[in-house]
Amino acid sequence: MPVSNKLKAFAAALFIVQAFSVFGVPRGQLQVGFYSQTCPAAESIVRIAVQNAFSNDQQIAARLLRLFFHDCFVEGCDGSILLDNGSDGERSARGNAGLAGFEVIENVKTQLEATCPGLVSCADIVALAARDAVVLSDGPPYEVPTGRRDGRVSSISLAANLPDVDDSIELLKSKFREKGLTDHDLVLLSGGKGDSDPAINSQLLPQLQAKCPSNGDVDVRLPLDWTSEFKFDDQIFRNIKNGFAVIASDARLCDDKNTNKILDSYISFARSSNIGPSFKADFAEAMVRMGNIGVKTGSEGEIRQVCISIN
Repeated sequence: MPVSNKLKAFAAALFIVQAFSVFGVPRGQLQVGFYSQTCPAAESIVRIAVQNAFSNDQQIAARLLRLFFHDCFVEGCDGSILLDNGSDGERSARGNAGLAGFEVIENVKTQLEATCPGLVSCADIVALAARDAVVLSDGPPYEVPTGRRDGRVSSISLAANLPDVDDSIELLKSKFREKGLTDHDLVLLSGGKGDSDPAINSQLLPQLQAKCPSNGDVDVRLPLDWTSEFKFDDQIFRNIKNGFAVIASDARLCDDKNTNKILDSYISFARSSNIGPSFKADFAEAMVRMGNIGVKTGSEGEIRQVCISIN
C-alpha cells in the first residue's frame, strides 16, 4: 500500500547529521553559489517553480524531499533517479514505488536550458528543489552547495540497498553508516512508504483500516505525520513514541537503545524554548550532509540536456 511521504516523515526520516558539523565536512568541488557567475538566476528559477507547484498541491513538498533522499542513496546525489530506463531502471525498484515530483524537476530543467543551456545539472535541481520544499513547509532556510554533475547510470539492481520499511533496526543503521551517516540521520530521515505497523496505536488502526481495506485502492495515500502532515515540525517524534507510526520502520526506532534515546531527546527539547532552533539547525545540517553523498564533480558525469535521459 503506497503511503504519501509527508515532509516531516522525512524530517523524522529518508530523508541527518547532528553529530557532524557541516562546516567541517569536505565537499569536493561543491560550493555555495556555484552558478552565481555562469547562471545567476538558477536558484530563483528553481524556487519559483517549486512555489508554483506547492501552491497547486502541498504534497509536492514531501515528494520532492523523498526524491532527493532516494537519489542520494543510490550512486550518490547524481540525478540517476530521474533517468527513465524502463523496467531495468532505478525508478522501477521496489523501494522507489510511488516516487513523484519528476514533472517539477523537468519543468525547471526546461526553463534553465532556455536561460543557461548546458550549465545546471539535474542533480543540483533536485537538491535545490528539496531545500525550497523544506522552506515552503515552514522548515529552516539553508544554503545548498552546488556543482554536482549528472550520472549516466540508472539500474534497478543498484537500488536494492535502499532503506526499506521491512528492514530491522540494525540493518537500517548499517545502511545509513555505509553512506557516512549516523543514528541521528536515521532518526531525522526515518520514513518512506509501506504497510502500517502491527503494533500501531489502537486509536489509529481503525482509521487506517477504513482508508485501506484489504481489497481497497492501492493508490490511496496516507499522511505519515498523522496530526500535522503539511507543516514542518517535530510532532512526528511524539507520534512514533505514542504508537502512531504508520509504517514499521518508524516504529522500530523505539526498539534500539540509541535511536530511542535520540527520539526522547527531541521530544524533551520540544518542552523547552530551545527546541525549534536546535531541531531545525540539525535538520538543515543533515540535508547538506546528505547532499554530499557520492557527488560527481569536475569532469565526472555530464550535464544532461533533459533529466530523463543521458546526452
